[in-house]
Amino acid sequence: MIEEYIHVTYAPYITKVMSEAIYKKIDNNEYAGKIPSCWGVIAFAPTLEECKEELLSVLEDWILVGLRFGHQLPELTVI
Repeated sequence: MIEEYIHVTYAPYITKVMSEAIYKKIDNNEYAGKIPSCWGVIAFAPTLEECKEELLSVLEDWILVGLRFGHQLPELTVI
Protein backbone atom coordinates (compact mmCIF):
# COMPACT_ATOMS: atom_id res chain seq x y z
CA MET A 1 0.00 0.00 0.00
CA ILE A 2 2.71 2.49 0.97
CA GLU A 3 4.69 1.58 -2.16
CA GLU A 4 1.68 2.58 -4.28
CA TYR A 5 1.51 5.92 -2.45
CA ILE A 6 5.22 6.51 -3.01
CA HIS A 7 4.97 5.57 -6.69
CA VAL A 8 1.94 7.82 -7.35
CA THR A 9 3.07 10.77 -5.24
CA TYR A 10 6.64 10.74 -6.52
CA ALA A 11 5.91 9.48 -10.06
CA PRO A 12 7.52 12.46 -11.86
CA TYR A 13 10.58 12.24 -9.61
CA ILE A 14 10.86 8.47 -10.05
CA THR A 15 10.51 8.76 -13.83
CA LYS A 16 13.25 11.38 -14.00
CA VAL A 17 15.61 9.48 -11.70
CA MET A 18 15.04 6.21 -13.59
CA SER A 19 15.93 7.99 -16.84
CA GLU A 20 19.40 8.55 -15.35
CA ALA A 21 19.94 4.84 -14.65
CA ILE A 22 23.04 3.17 -16.04
CA TYR A 23 22.98 -0.52 -16.97
CA LYS A 24 25.86 -2.81 -17.73
CA LYS A 25 26.19 -6.49 -18.58
CA ILE A 26 28.60 -8.02 -16.09
CA ASP A 27 30.87 -11.06 -16.21
CA ASN A 28 28.46 -13.71 -14.96
CA ASN A 29 25.93 -12.96 -17.74
CA GLU A 30 23.85 -10.79 -15.45
CA TYR A 31 22.98 -7.14 -15.63
CA ALA A 32 23.84 -4.47 -13.10
CA GLY A 33 22.00 -1.19 -12.82
CA LYS A 34 22.64 1.90 -10.75
CA ILE A 35 21.43 5.45 -10.34
CA PRO A 36 24.47 7.68 -9.75
CA SER A 37 22.53 10.49 -8.05
CA CYS A 38 21.00 8.07 -5.51
CA TRP A 39 23.84 6.59 -3.51
CA GLY A 40 23.35 2.88 -2.86
CA VAL A 41 20.57 2.36 -5.39
CA ILE A 42 21.87 -0.63 -7.34
CA ALA A 43 20.36 -3.84 -8.68
CA PHE A 44 21.45 -7.10 -10.28
CA ALA A 45 19.34 -9.48 -12.37
CA PRO A 46 19.67 -12.12 -15.10
CA THR A 47 17.99 -9.96 -17.78
CA LEU A 48 17.99 -6.26 -18.55
CA GLU A 49 14.22 -6.02 -18.07
CA GLU A 50 14.40 -7.73 -14.67
CA CYS A 51 17.26 -5.43 -13.72
CA LYS A 52 15.15 -2.38 -14.57
CA GLU A 53 12.26 -3.72 -12.50
CA GLU A 54 14.54 -4.51 -9.55
CA LEU A 55 16.19 -1.08 -9.76
CA LEU A 56 12.77 0.58 -9.66
CA SER A 57 11.87 -1.45 -6.59
CA VAL A 58 15.15 -0.54 -4.88
CA LEU A 59 14.59 3.14 -5.71
CA GLU A 60 11.08 3.10 -4.25
CA ASP A 61 12.39 1.49 -1.05
CA TRP A 62 15.27 3.98 -0.93
CA ILE A 63 12.81 6.89 -1.17
CA LEU A 64 10.57 5.37 1.51
CA VAL A 65 13.43 4.82 3.96
CA GLY A 66 14.87 8.25 3.23
CA LEU A 67 11.58 9.98 3.90
CA ARG A 68 11.04 7.94 7.06
CA PHE A 69 14.38 9.08 8.46
CA GLY A 70 14.09 12.67 7.24
CA HIS A 71 16.77 12.48 4.55
CA GLN A 72 16.57 14.90 1.67
CA LEU A 73 16.13 13.38 -1.74
CA PRO A 74 18.61 14.48 -4.40
CA GLU A 75 17.32 17.56 -6.20
CA LEU A 76 16.78 17.25 -9.92
CA THR A 77 17.00 20.09 -12.38
CA VAL A 78 13.86 19.07 -14.30
CA ILE A 79 10.92 17.14 -12.93
